[in-house]
Amino acid sequence: MRVRLLCIGCSAWLLAGSALALDRTLSVTIYADDLALVQDLRDIDVKEGRQRIEFQDVSAQIRPETVSLSAPGISIIEQNFDFDLLTPAKLMEKAVGQEITIVRVNPATGAETREQAQVLATNGGVVLKIGQRIEVLRDDGLPVRVIFSKVPDNLRARPTLSVSINGAHSGTRRATLSYLTPGLGWKADYVALYNESDSKIDVQGWVTLTNSSGTTYDNAQTLLVAGSPAQADGGMNNNYRPAPRRPTLQAPGTESGSRERLGDYYLYPLAERTTIANLQTKQVSFLDVHGVPAEHGYEFRNRWLGTGETPVSAKSIYSFSTSAHAGLGDQLPAGILRFYMRDKRGDPQFIGESRIDHTPMGSTLSLATGDAFDVKVHAVVDKRTRISTFDWQTDMRYELTNALPHSVVVKLRQEGLWGDASVKAESQKSSRSSAEAAEWAVTVPANGKATVTASFETRY
Repeated sequence: MRVRLLCIGCSAWLLAGSALALDRTLSVTIYADDLALVQDLRDIDVKEGRQRIEFQDVSAQIRPETVSLSAPGISIIEQNFDFDLLTPAKLMEKAVGQEITIVRVNPATGAETREQAQVLATNGGVVLKIGQRIEVLRDDGLPVRVIFSKVPDNLRARPTLSVSINGAHSGTRRATLSYLTPGLGWKADYVALYNESDSKIDVQGWVTLTNSSGTTYDNAQTLLVAGSPAQADGGMNNNYRPAPRRPTLQAPGTESGSRERLGDYYLYPLAERTTIANLQTKQVSFLDVHGVPAEHGYEFRNRWLGTGETPVSAKSIYSFSTSAHAGLGDQLPAGILRFYMRDKRGDPQFIGESRIDHTPMGSTLSLATGDAFDVKVHAVVDKRTRISTFDWQTDMRYELTNALPHSVVVKLRQEGLWGDASVKAESQKSSRSSAEAAEWAVTVPANGKATVTASFETRY
């Protein structure tokens, strides 16, 4: 619809009732779970007695119950958040039952025709009563303007928090407004470049800030918190359980670094003040480490004592440390780490990605980047025998093949060994990382095969 909306007297309305903000300082603390703490310091002009102070440019998603306002010499009576924002659609919607002016322009002559119209409805379109006829305001190719006499009192051009206060005396004073809001969030993204010739990686860490809160935070001191503070009404369905994914934390670290903590969380302050514009994504570097030792290997997990229909690709695995010694030397906020490797022309190419959880310094990470093209494993049940009423023996055979021109080591992991399950016989010594799994480190020769056999005694 080619409709232009005009409002007579709107400028005066926009200024009415607003306290004069002489100076403003913003601090924004952003958590990773779509939550932020905004601390807004403003110099405001206060008069003696009861009055209303309006704070514009607050988050459009502000949680009013979390608002705190403090300033010397004032007492708070009431606060209201006006979230019904001024838009052409809202302006027309609020005009239902009232009269507006429709201005049409003759494209041939430029002559204007004005008519008074009553707005009857705005459900899926604007229905008008003009004189004795009913008309739908539609795009008929002719330019149309709609003129309103005023803006409704409950519409705001910007998100506005209004607070009724009692001022002990007149004067300018520093007020601190703080509140929690969704719509501001951040996540960590990592880029790792693996050098196959010396088995080392270079890792860059990026903070990605997003703002969909409905307002812009100008020149804000920004602090990022790595952690997940509990929220009583988190909005998540407690019955929802995401599908399990391969664990990436092979060994948790025990090292302490110099990074600032807040309780059980780590803080990542941005070095300089920054403007976080509404509907903007911003990236800031926080990690840049080169030449970290890394190991490339393969892994296969058999989830239960059963036969696979066909051979399955082993996972391609990259392992490295976050230790201060021969590692990344930092705590890693949860995020996605993307691996690259240079081809024969020297160009970095993407080879896969893996999600990591919050990782302490000194940890060992083991990340799967995808399925190996040339390394396969076929798990086969050779025989299953009943030993007693409840006990069974399962004879497993694992056939590993390698089409690469060099030997590889595959971490073969048999899971599903619950209860009193035990390994009764095996062709190669296994290790037990837990009561439910047995592991073998199997060397498969270049362009060759390897076989591992094992007998398990299980209940049921």
